[in-house]
Amino acid sequence: MNNIALVVGSTGITGGNLAERLISKGFTTYGLARHPRTELKGLIPIAADLLDTDSLNKALAGVAPTHVFITTWMRNETEAENIRVNGSMVRNVLNALSAQQSVKHVALVTGLKHYLGPFDAYAREGTLPETPVREEHPRLDLENFYYAQEDEVYAAAARDGFTWSIHRPHSVIGKAVGNLMNMGTTLAVYASICKETGRPFRWPGSAAQWNGLSDVTDARILAEQLIWAATTDAAANQAFNITNGDVFRWSWLWKKLAAWFDVEAVGYEGSIHPLEEEMANDGPVWREIALKYNLKEPDLNRLASAWHTDLDLGRPIEVMTDMSKSRKMGFTAFQSTPDSFYDLFEKLREERLIP
Repeated sequence: MNNIALVVGSTGITGGNLAERLISKGFTTYGLARHPRTELKGLIPIAADLLDTDSLNKALAGVAPTHVFITTWMRNETEAENIRVNGSMVRNVLNALSAQQSVKHVALVTGLKHYLGPFDAYAREGTLPETPVREEHPRLDLENFYYAQEDEVYAAAARDGFTWSIHRPHSVIGKAVGNLMNMGTTLAVYASICKETGRPFRWPGSAAQWNGLSDVTDARILAEQLIWAATTDAAANQAFNITNGDVFRWSWLWKKLAAWFDVEAVGYEGSIHPLEEEMANDGPVWREIALKYNLKEPDLNRLASAWHTDLDLGRPIEVMTDMSKSRKMGFTAFQSTPDSFYDLFEKLREERLIP
């Protein structure tokens, strides 16, 4: 039987890289988004709003996927609203597919906020379970839209009889335009501005993040784990952490990233210097750079998400991820973290998104 994939959120970092990998592995692949990609050869675009059930039902009529990958979310002002909106998005898409009874597996991408709590909670309080974080850790007694998304998957699985997997990456490194959580591209744009203006590439985050151990998740290795879990019987109905498999200190990596762009690296100097403030007035600067170098995207806000990078790099705590669970079950893919950044930078330059 043919594998038919539906990637929900196919324009994002995770969804875009996943769609490419699914197509390369022979999946018939649909990409659902409000404004779906049309340039990816082999991807069948579906335009729909996940909060508009009529739009969604019409768009998915006649689509019978065997594997559904939910890789999207919507940022709201409060966590209560995050729960309402993002829970509804998952519920709506699974309800729309229910009548077909074609779905064998649903994979949901969440993240380490499962262990840390919502953005504002860990940024403000700095509370954290024992690290490295492990899948066995219980849910926190905090509002968290990831839990709401999971519960919608569990309820639909019980109703429709499909298996599921939950995937918890750390910061995802990969290419996407218009993405809300995009550390790699944000740092590439910041470094490019530093290079053009002669400013130093200054560490924006905390002492704990500068000195502590950390890890990240390449979008390509996340895609590999999503497909592995969706097609491996032993991985059914499990949650998995997913990172590159190495660890690093930003005090080491920051200098390497600066060297790639040939800019001056400045480390932690006793206080946090938020990137959002650092880049607050750089919109016109980026437009000038885009014009000078004939870049594709002159809108800084469609490339850089400084607010999210600040939340990651500003944590007053060290964050590491345990990968033992999926390793023991046979998922052995590995990715060098410096190469994750270098590969992304080269791709951004090749596609004329940075100079």
